[in-house]
Amino acid sequence: MNPAMNKEPVHPVTEDDVRTFRRDGVVRLEGVVDLEWIELLRRGVDKSLAQHGPLSTVQTRDGEAGFFLSDICMAQQHEEYREFMLNGPAPAIAARLMDSARINFFADTLWVKDSGTAKRTRWHQDQPFFWVDGHMCVIWFPLDSVALDSALEVVRGSHRWGKQYAPELSKDGRELYGAAKTASFERMPDISAEREKFDIAAWPVEPGDCIAFDGLTVHGAAGNVSGERRRRAVSTLWLAEDARYAERPSPGRPHFEGHGLKPGQAMDSGYFPRVWPRAGRLEPQGYARFSDPDLRITN
Repeated sequence: MNPAMNKEPVHPVTEDDVRTFRRDGVVRLEGVVDLEWIELLRRGVDKSLAQHGPLSTVQTRDGEAGFFLSDICMAQQHEEYREFMLNGPAPAIAARLMDSARINFFADTLWVKDSGTAKRTRWHQDQPFFWVDGHMCVIWFPLDSVALDSALEVVRGSHRWGKQYAPELSKDGRELYGAAKTASFERMPDISAEREKFDIAAWPVEPGDCIAFDGLTVHGAAGNVSGERRRRAVSTLWLAEDARYAERPSPGRPHFEGHGLKPGQAMDSGYFPRVWPRAGRLEPQGYARFSDPDLRITN
């Protein structure tokens, strides 16, 4: 890593940003990551596309236009993602927005949509996919310019609805936990059919910007209608100090086994690395997440 690469946001997260995040469950932050980090992540994406990872999914089905790939926990395979998660500015952003004295790394996710890909990312909340209770922050980093008509869309205030919605898979709409096991979850409303009933926010963004949102904020994304460019983005998922290992009806996406945590225990371990506060450079070999061969991750 170039020592000059920013370890905290280039432009500090302001009090107004924090208030917006708490009120709306989402905030756009402009120019918080220097372009050297973006180039590093792009190199990681090149590797992910050259050889699809074991947890990746081609979301487009036969007959659907374009190409839509997602992947998760890429930091397990590729040093570019790992370096960003451990030593980049995202943990400081998450700590500020959640007012948390400690931040632990949960997972990273890749989203690639080629130009002309019509398929949406379905409306969903992230946290019901995971065996996590407590506060979680998702930070979405675009690696390409994204116009408004291809942007991430977020329902303002939905993190305060007091609801958790049954996770559905973008590829085919299948319920992750199966219809018989989702009684504790509500069905996601048809937001696309009734957009006027919801306060939907979206922004054009540039590399170096990010969109941060609560783990219970409802969001989705348009297809990539650009006729010119691929849309690449990396989502990073961060746990606040109150995060506890939870249990869902069946394995989540991603699902971790071999870490030894039981429901109700704090998710502060080498398997979910503490990355904030950070006194100096963090090395992956110092964490069981990246060194224990008995850790199993499925998707």
